[in-house]
Amino acid sequence: MASSPYPPLSESCAKALGDKVYEKRRLASQEIDKTVAELNNKGNSAQIRNLIDLLSNDFATSRDPNRRKGGLIGLAAVSLGLGKDTEKYVNELVTPILNCFSDPDIRVRYFACESLYNVAKIARSSIIPFFPELFAALSRLVTDSDKTLKDGSELLDRLLKDIVTESSQTFDLEAFIPLLKERVYVKNSQARQYVISWISILNAVPEINMIVYLTDILDGLFCMLEDNTIEIQRMCEATIGQFLKAIRSDSSSVKMEDTINILITHAQSTNDLIKNISITWIKEFVQIFGSDVLPFASGIFTATLPCLEYNVESKKNIKECAVAVNTSMLQLISSKDQKIYNIAKLDLRSVMEVLRQYLTHNSVHTKVAVLKWIHHLFLQIPSEMSSHANNLFPILLGILSDNSDEVVLHSLAVLAEIVNSTHSNDSSDFNKPHYRKFLISLLNLFSEEKQFLEKRGSLIIRQLCVLLNAEYVYRTFAEIIDEETTNMKFASTVVRSLNMILLTSSELFELRNSLRDIANEKSASLFKCLYKSWAHCPVSTLSLCLLGQCYQHVSDIVVLFGDLEITLELLNELDKLVQLIESPIFASLRLTLVSKANKCADAQHLAHALFGILMLLPQTEAFDMLKNRLQCVPNYWGQVPIDGKNSLESKSKINFDELLQYFEKIQKMHREQRMIQRKRSVMQSEASSS
Repeated sequence: MASSPYPPLSESCAKALGDKVYEKRRLASQEIDKTVAELNNKGNSAQIRNLIDLLSNDFATSRDPNRRKGGLIGLAAVSLGLGKDTEKYVNELVTPILNCFSDPDIRVRYFACESLYNVAKIARSSIIPFFPELFAALSRLVTDSDKTLKDGSELLDRLLKDIVTESSQTFDLEAFIPLLKERVYVKNSQARQYVISWISILNAVPEINMIVYLTDILDGLFCMLEDNTIEIQRMCEATIGQFLKAIRSDSSSVKMEDTINILITHAQSTNDLIKNISITWIKEFVQIFGSDVLPFASGIFTATLPCLEYNVESKKNIKECAVAVNTSMLQLISSKDQKIYNIAKLDLRSVMEVLRQYLTHNSVHTKVAVLKWIHHLFLQIPSEMSSHANNLFPILLGILSDNSDEVVLHSLAVLAEIVNSTHSNDSSDFNKPHYRKFLISLLNLFSEEKQFLEKRGSLIIRQLCVLLNAEYVYRTFAEIIDEETTNMKFASTVVRSLNMILLTSSELFELRNSLRDIANEKSASLFKCLYKSWAHCPVSTLSLCLLGQCYQHVSDIVVLFGDLEITLELLNELDKLVQLIESPIFASLRLTLVSKANKCADAQHLAHALFGILMLLPQTEAFDMLKNRLQCVPNYWGQVPIDGKNSLESKSKINFDELLQYFEKIQKMHREQRMIQRKRSVMQSEASSS
């Protein structure tokens, strides 16, 4: 008998193996199975290798697709015949099969999957060295449009997962990670699902510590969350959740620094799911790693502070996590035990860059959080923060016009802390240039925008009096206004505001009490200082003197009103003064009208002054109110002459004649400035008409 040209295969077997009919190829594979089993029993490894070479070179790489299919079936049959001894020939068997995974013929690719499945099922752990190549090949096959091929690749994939799981100790994770790192960025949904499934499987194996390699794949996993397929999103979210659970149990393996940078990047995503998961992780990391996250504070602030504005249900968890992060970070800086150690970890320059940026954010909640942080830092590390004061100052002044009272109040708290942190503890020192500079800047803001003074003036000034020294705030304002010679109308407007705040605000109770005691040298000094600026507004001057119980001087000023231009504005101010006289603040004034003490000098001067005010008023509601009040005053004095020596102002060391002359001087300047303004208006009107 002639020898076969395909030893050790018979010629008929070789012919059937390349036939286009599957059944013939299957029968040929059974003969190969039997032949290999016999050769293996005899220990004839040389012939077995010849057979594998034949199937690889003459069939699996043939131009004829049927022969390629036959070669693949034959290689699987060799493995069946070898049984447990397959591991001795696994390299020769797997390599040609893997080459067919990229075959242009769909059926060839399918048979490659089937063939490798049969080989792997027998070879088990000995196929592990080929895992990177298998993973790469399957990641391409799962995207194939042919359902049969996809089903075949999924079957092989499940087998490989079983093998890797049971052979985890021999699995070379180090060699696999670079491939996984590359594949985790695939765009195809099927390929993404395949990659996620492998990450999840490996992470579930106790002997494999995937946390060590988390930074290689976490960024890609977050990118996958953008997939339009709900199933991919769900799988990816679950896998990321598995990692976080593992970190909670054992954080020692995680590369915290690299991981948190990835989280900060994705926490700024426009995708709510990605943002939610990222900020949830950041919250957990702050709790787990404590002060170790402080070097990344600027990035954490960049990611979380804008989220404080969220007020819709869909973003509720994002906001809650951002609030928790902010609270935890504040606690780290406030830690009494490790305060110095923790603060040293802050990159203050980068932190302040972020905080300054968010001072002008649209969100009230964000701005308030930023202001609280800046205030907190000034309290904790004033010397380190001093270099940032100049850059912060103009921004803080600017947001005093914010629509939110809360923002304004917190901004004032920071401004006050900046001012306080740069002066001595001697509160009696009223020559502090930084205070003056601040209040000048504030007055400039008021002058630039009238509505700002009307809407925010009272709130700002009252709060400043609480945060700083109220007496010094008023004293400094008075000194600045007294120097105003160009915009005297603005000076008058500011005085009216300051006066109303002084007379009505609970925050200025102590200051009012101080001004009532002008016999005291310190109080007299303050009174004189305020008087010089209050002189810009005649009615405010009256109320200041009424508050200081300088009733004889009030009477003298009222007489001068006859020489003033009685404008509608002045009448409105007088109307408000009458209302104030009826308020609780001037209860002592009203009681003075019925006093019998000291021959009633103050009462007589006060009554004379009030009658003078009454004569200035037109017959309005205010006129009737004051008239009714004066009708209730009993005439205890009869025809007793007024004894000026017994008045309160006579007991002070104030030169009221000098003050009266100053009042007249200021009013003359106002009159001259009004005349100049009227001439200018007429000239402009004539110029425009011509």
